Amino acid sequence: MVKTAEINFQVKSVRQTTEQIAALTQSYGGQVIHHIMRSTTGDSIDVRKSDDSVMRVTLVNSTAEMTVKIPPASLVGFLNKVAQMGIRVNDQKMDVTDKSLDYLSTRLKLKNQNELVDAQKKTSVNKKDPDNLLAFKNNMVDQQINNLKIDDSVKLSTVMLSFYESNAVNKHMMADNNLADYQQPVSTRFGRSFETGWNVFVEILIGISNFWILIPIGLVIWLAISYFKRNALVKG
Repeated sequence: MVKTAEINFQVKSVRQTTEQIAALTQSYGGQVIHHIMRSTTGDSIDVRKSDDSVMRVTLVNSTAEMTVKIPPASLVGFLNKVAQMGIRVNDQKMDVTDKSLDYLSTRLKLKNQNELVDAQKKTSVNKKDPDNLLAFKNNMVDQQINNLKIDDSVKLSTVMLSFYESNAVNKHMMADNNLADYQQPVSTRFGRSFETGWNVFVEILIGISNFWILIPIGLVIWLAISYFKRNALVKG
């Protein structure tokens, strides 16, 4: 009789439950043959804590899957103790499969094949068809392995466990990576704009002063034009 079971449940802490199940399995003389634990992140927000740091608040979902082998006589007790570790059991089932006929069928086939092999040894092996002979022997090996698997399934029941915890809130302090937040305050930038404008105005005046020679030249030209105009009017 082959017993298998599955259970899906919610726990307070995935990591702690994983350790507890491993210890419980060992206490029953079983073994863990598969274990995987995952953490996925959901929504997150950044809360400003200072000018250059923020606290990132993230929802984290943790799940785990385990496959263990337990002696059949201890299977029910093991399932009950695992269920007590959870906040809520969503699904739990146990199946018992009778493999007696499959096991007997394989043994009878192996017996017939062994008898055929012994008969061939007493006479002569058909060496004209080595492919069929190899396929025949491989089939015997497959049947022997299948019976060994059934023996293993009967000695140790397979239990598949999947569990999860409620979304956890993870808080993490980190440097602010938004460069726009590092700009100076508006009042400071506004004051600097006046200073920058005055500096530009002064630079313009200095630039104009570099061309001071143009002022007397322009004055001379203006006086000359005015003089010629007055002479023209007198003569007219």
